[in-house]
Amino acid sequence: MDISCKSRVNISSSKGIISRSDCFAEKSVLCASNGLLSNVVNFKDENQAMKSRIFAPKHNWMEITSIDVDYWKMDGGVAFGVIPKSLWKKVYPEDTDNLIRITTRALLIQTAEKKILIDTGMGDKRGEKYYTYKYRFGGEGLLNPLAKAGLSPADITDIVFTHLHDDHVGGATYLNEDNESVELFPNARYWCSASHWEWSKSSNKREAAAYFHDNLSPLELSGRLHLIKKEGEWIDGIRFRIFNGHTRGQLIPVIKVKEQTLVFAADFIPSRANIPISYIPAVDIEPLQTMKEKEAFLEEALAGNFILMFQHDYFHEACRLELSEKGIIAGNAIKIEELN
Repeated sequence: MDISCKSRVNISSSKGIISRSDCFAEKSVLCASNGLLSNVVNFKDENQAMKSRIFAPKHNWMEITSIDVDYWKMDGGVAFGVIPKSLWKKVYPEDTDNLIRITTRALLIQTAEKKILIDTGMGDKRGEKYYTYKYRFGGEGLLNPLAKAGLSPADITDIVFTHLHDDHVGGATYLNEDNESVELFPNARYWCSASHWEWSKSSNKREAAAYFHDNLSPLELSGRLHLIKKEGEWIDGIRFRIFNGHTRGQLIPVIKVKEQTLVFAADFIPSRANIPISYIPAVDIEPLQTMKEKEAFLEEALAGNFILMFQHDYFHEACRLELSEKGIIAGNAIKIEELN
């Protein structure tokens, strides 16, 4: 069995983080090297490995900041799938030519120990034609919001990628003077689900255009890529859930903010208008799976009084859910800054 691995891409079969060069250890680790998922490594002494596991001390302080990285437009038919325009325009306003305004919203999480980003937006590595095709019309970017928080890219300790489509991962890298794609965040650990990383390498003709080699290669070569094999609390205060309808292995962070539960819904439920079960984007690879996952999750979220944060909703950052005669619906809009 070849267990050599350039990257410290470590995945435990249960709680814990395993690294070839760190003390974190449990029963098994999955390594990624040269774009391939390698063999599972079994540690000889599991009891010793368990004893060596080190967790950062827990702190109550947490501050969260919503960042509208990119503003762009999408065809309303893409955003709502089989739902006719006569219905979706009642819940999400049309801009022009059947387009709707959307955003790619990131989340900055600051604690005493960590500075965490969830997703990074499109970035600027593509040519003008690409961004014209996306109808991009501005946004905050990443550098200015980080500076307002007193941070630089070097201060970010962790970046969680919900998935690896270009509008979610592109901003983690940039083109240097030699036109090479390099990391923007030199000290960050990168988190992604193992199933989605593998999927991005051998996707399908319908989805393959969303994955770019210059987005993923620098992350893989960094030595700080962590692939999550199972759901769990891999970062203190953040539990990762995995859903498969939009794309295989989409990672959904569930964050404890004081006594509240905030769900970064990513492309699972991209906007407030996508809450109804059948309002599913046309780009989801398994729409029936999305319906099944969403129906179960909405019941859970209602019972748990979860707050849903919408990554692509230009008009609403977040809301809770309510039960009406028609079923589960969106509650009043919430601003993320209100949760601090």
